[in-house]
Amino acid sequence: MTTLAWQSITELARQIAGKKLSPLELVDAQLARIERLDPKWHAFIRVLPDRARAQARAAEAEIAAGRHRGPLHGIPVGLKDIIDVAGVATTCHSKIYADHVATSSAVVTDKLEAEGAVVMGKMSTHEFAIGGPSFDLPWPPAINPWGGANFPGGSSSGSGVALATGMLPAALGTDTGGSVRNPASMCGIVGLKPTYGRVSRRGVYPLAFSLDHVGPMTRDVADNALVLQALAGHDPLDPGSANVAVPDFSTEIGRGVKGLRIGLVRHFYDGDETAHPEQIKAVDEAAEILRRLGADVREIQLAPLAEYTLCNRVILASEAFAIHRRHLSERPGDYGALARQRLAVGAGLAAADYVDALRLRARLIAQTNAAMEGLDGLLTVSSMDPPPPIADAAECARVYPRQARQPFNVTGQPAIAIPAGFTPDGLPLSIQIVGHNWQEARVYRIAHAYEDATGWGKRHPPGLD
Repeated sequence: MTTLAWQSITELARQIAGKKLSPLELVDAQLARIERLDPKWHAFIRVLPDRARAQARAAEAEIAAGRHRGPLHGIPVGLKDIIDVAGVATTCHSKIYADHVATSSAVVTDKLEAEGAVVMGKMSTHEFAIGGPSFDLPWPPAINPWGGANFPGGSSSGSGVALATGMLPAALGTDTGGSVRNPASMCGIVGLKPTYGRVSRRGVYPLAFSLDHVGPMTRDVADNALVLQALAGHDPLDPGSANVAVPDFSTEIGRGVKGLRIGLVRHFYDGDETAHPEQIKAVDEAAEILRRLGADVREIQLAPLAEYTLCNRVILASEAFAIHRRHLSERPGDYGALARQRLAVGAGLAAADYVDALRLRARLIAQTNAAMEGLDGLLTVSSMDPPPPIADAAECARVYPRQARQPFNVTGQPAIAIPAGFTPDGLPLSIQIVGHNWQEARVYRIAHAYEDATGWGKRHPPGLD
């Protein structure tokens, strides 16, 4: 069971296709691990053992009949609990939606299941993907196993924790201001925010219509590309979905970075903000590693980080308040304190503020695209700090906004967070790699080259075997 817990999707898929591992055996092993570990780490809102075993048996029968759907056939996955599964409650980790049962599945759920993936359960999140970490909700917050009792990042907290503890090999999160990449950074895993419009959001409870993304979370880069392959595609019923071709996202993995041109956005973390010294060192060392691998890495200047941050916050707060206005009016006491406080910010913004933010967004997109001309990607920080103790509310509040993820929600570009070492205390550090719109394959290429050269993602939290 321990051996299976840390295997990659690629490794598991090879065994399943070769009939050396049955999907039911894998699912039973993961369910046993969840039962043993989750009471401490709280990655799941709801485990779906009967449903998962039924899907595993169906996947096994298909294998026996000579039908193999692909690399996700029989692979366990988790869904952030703002993503619908037909007949299952989508709680959004909130009393407001505690009994809200989805009548249909999200497009991403259907796509995963069409590839043979097994949905194991619904994962903890910050309340409505905005209020957390919170201890005044019907379910406890997920806990980061690195360090024993630290903040796992958010809002896709449970997805990150399930991967870091070996309870799942893949999970989905959502990212409006960094909520896939934050838990990836804090939990020592891999999380991608795809290009805006690459993945349908239909059936996913919205936070901010023009900023929301659904993204894959895995333990390595190659696995991440496999999951994105299943998710990507145009959905004419999602107004934000783009009708663009879906390439093979794995096609550049393994080609190295020799000859690629990468812009180092150092001023984000050592100028506009000052990151933790170990985090500054990790990004600068990543730049040197990519140079040694043959990339041309040079410092470039984007707009100040504060401009992107302000733009993201005004748009997010305005759109989120519009979504929650009725519930905030009718049931304010049923929100946790943090969600209520953060959502209420939108009530104080004027229409002119929102319009100004949209105009600023257009300028920032143009400026960023101009700065990236001739480059294959960007390298910068994801989180400015290692994960703090989750019980230290003041430190969590200080650290949470110290990040450089929001710029790429504003621009819509694909961005991935991957492990980049550890502090002397054994807490994860990370880097962020950003690409041009629709060039996730190039982002994966750069990320995989760094991952392969360092091996940071092969380390797991102590005491979990």
